[in-house]
Amino acid sequence: MRAQSAPKRPDWAQLLVQAVSVPGTLSGAYRQFWNYSVGNQLLAWIQCLTRQLQPGPINTFIGWQKLGRSVKKGETAIALCMPVSVKRKARDAVPEAAAQIGADADGESTDKASPAQRKTVFVYRPRWFVLCQTDGAAYVPTELPAWSESRALDRLSIERVDFTHTNGNCLGFARERQVAISPLAEYPHKTLFHEIAHVVLGHTAEGQLEDHDLTPRDLREVEAESVALICCESLNLAGTSDSRGYIQHWLSGATIPDKSAQRIFKAADAILKAGYPELPSPETE
Repeated sequence: MRAQSAPKRPDWAQLLVQAVSVPGTLSGAYRQFWNYSVGNQLLAWIQCLTRQLQPGPINTFIGWQKLGRSVKKGETAIALCMPVSVKRKARDAVPEAAAQIGADADGESTDKASPAQRKTVFVYRPRWFVLCQTDGAAYVPTELPAWSESRALDRLSIERVDFTHTNGNCLGFARERQVAISPLAEYPHKTLFHEIAHVVLGHTAEGQLEDHDLTPRDLREVEAESVALICCESLNLAGTSDSRGYIQHWLSGATIPDKSAQRIFKAADAILKAGYPELPSPETE
């Protein structure tokens, strides 16, 4: 086994463009890496294709050992983004809590930092290997979990209400933490994801902000529909071709900002994960 240096920070905007413009990318990544975040699903998928590895389940070196498999000699790991909790620097620490960090009687740090004295940073580390890079006991694939609308809405604290809009051209709306879908919507699931995305992205809360603080409407629509596209293609639901056209209409030749791309991935991940049954996260292993 050979370690591989971690890649530079991904261009999330470019990653999103590739994901939403190439049919099958999201569904393929989801089928193989559904128990990882949406961003890491795409990172793993693209690294597999780039390195000509057969896409398949991934695990850490120790994780594969627990399953009775071992990493083949000479194989290099793929890198994913993972959260790491670190101490804040002195200038960033909470002053009144600073005295809690000291040393024990032997002079060793007690490291009793409170949550306020720590922060989470995201790093890219090469720790994962694909099934094709391993040998050993037969691998038993994990069944894809069923996504539940009611479970997702409950966990996200969003209420689905009756559609009462009189405008026949309106297929759905979101206000505060409520969503409604028109019975005339051709793809009600896609419209539902779109409206949930508006809530999760914080768009419905922006009504209380000043006008200059509002996310421009075109960008709000691109963000929400991109989330809907990711969710629909991940769950193999219809309507993704319409989503691509809708996104291009609102973009009008512009590009998606990197910050928006990160928000889109985060929102899609939150919605998908909220609909799953309780499952352990492999990314914290």
